[in-house]
Amino acid sequence: MKNTLEQNPLLKPAQPGKIVEGKIINKTPSALFLDLQALGTGIIYGKEFQEIKERIKNLKIGETLFVKIIDLENEDGYIELSLNQASIELTWEKLREKKEKKELILIKILGANKGGLLTKFSGLPGFLPVSQLSTKHYPRVEKGGAFKVLEELQKFIGKEMEVEIFNLNPKEKKIIFSEKSKENEAIKQLLKNYKNGDIVKGEVSGITNFGVFIKLTKENLEGLIHISELAWQIVESPEEIVKLGEKIKAKIISISEAKIFLSLKALKKNPWEEIEKKYKPGDIIKGKVIKFNPYGAFVQLASKIQGLCHISEFGTKSKMETALEIDKKYNFQILLINPKEYRINLKKLEP
Repeated sequence: MKNTLEQNPLLKPAQPGKIVEGKIINKTPSALFLDLQALGTGIIYGKEFQEIKERIKNLKIGETLFVKIIDLENEDGYIELSLNQASIELTWEKLREKKEKKELILIKILGANKGGLLTKFSGLPGFLPVSQLSTKHYPRVEKGGAFKVLEELQKFIGKEMEVEIFNLNPKEKKIIFSEKSKENEAIKQLLKNYKNGDIVKGEVSGITNFGVFIKLTKENLEGLIHISELAWQIVESPEEIVKLGEKIKAKIISISEAKIFLSLKALKKNPWEEIEKKYKPGDIIKGKVIKFNPYGAFVQLASKIQGLCHISEFGTKSKMETALEIDKKYNFQILLINPKEYRINLKKLEP
């Protein structure tokens, strides 16, 4: 630590706010006196003394401490010091060094919330977000949403994890950790063997409400197929398309940093490519209502083609749900076709 102070110009003594080293020369029930060599004699007293009273009770004359200068000369002629403030600054400085060096740290998980895991390090609260968990520990829940994720995260309470410092927030006195950063470099090297457009084989290793994780057969890698890339039609649940453990082929559509994104629908014929040959604005077509959402009603027109009857056609959601029933067929008029955006706008016709 002494070498760190000597090398860091911010810690050289001279003015208030700087950190210096002092030797204990006297202790009283209400103050601690330190020899600061050329600077003179320093004192820790008042509130600063009360904050560290328990911490220094076993310290002996002659021991040294790093302290922060608060005032170069108080009313008694002493240099006013703070041990507590110096300790905090040195702790953050040490944490910054660990972050820059990408040093691996062992932390113990003390709690969990739906966003991640709670811990403490160097007396400061720490947080390991779900998004920064390793592939091995990432919670892949099929159903149950945030509650199920929290249930999975609670299994780590009391266990130790090897992590790196991902971010530091001195203002909020908080450390953000990452478990997956230690494996990212290795993954990046493996990803050099792949490019956009490659067809890969893999096994479904996890299913969530937002997509499917695929463990690639060739490498120890895992990619993600977002729910929107599973099929050309609207998918309510990924389990409609794939099953856990199923072996599939997928197409790489994006490689970003240590992540690989895949598509299943890219290997299937796009039903929208020739949609304008089959339908045109003004056509009357029968369709089955399959889903309501805040924007309107989704209508099944063909096996993999859905249109939207916008809520503005009804005025309110309650009026829409009165006029239409799920799984029931109605006559609609096509208002607009946009194949590039996979969109057909519809208007319900009166019987």
